[in-house]
Amino acid sequence: MFKKILLALLAVFIVMQFIRPEQNLSDDQSMNIATKYDVPADVKNILEVACNDCHSNKTVYPWYYNIQPVAWWMNEHVEDGKRHLNFSTFTGLSIARQNHKLEETVEMVEDDAMPLKSYTALGMHPEARLTTAQRERLIQWAKAQMDTLKAQYPADSLVMPKRNPAPGQQ
Repeated sequence: MFKKILLALLAVFIVMQFIRPEQNLSDDQSMNIATKYDVPADVKNILEVACNDCHSNKTVYPWYYNIQPVAWWMNEHVEDGKRHLNFSTFTGLSIARQNHKLEETVEMVEDDAMPLKSYTALGMHPEARLTTAQRERLIQWAKAQMDTLKAQYPADSLVMPKRNPAPGQQ
């Protein structure tokens, strides 16, 4: 009986290997943050190494992505990361949202919430672990971009519109 269960589990595992999510490889950079904002080489390198796998339209997949269910788990991380911030579509956002995303970038890096610990844990992606100097540089850069927006646009255009409260929460 135990042998039959093991064989059934093995069969399910093998079948799972053929069911793969679509990879994040479009690499459409037409609205990339660098098309409008100054992204110096050192910041570009930080973004490429520590951020872009989950926050752009091109993910560099590790070898273990080819093993299911790892690909499904990673795909969910990438989709969630792009939903929150996508550097490849950044300039397509309203000015207020761009400013807000830069502000969130500062907060997440200051709070050491990015990159995710699950991304750098167990020795995976050691290059994505940001040093204190890299964190400070990324924060400095994002704040400088926010200052540029403040100099170019009226203050009220940089403020996110208030959301209507959900029904029953007024």
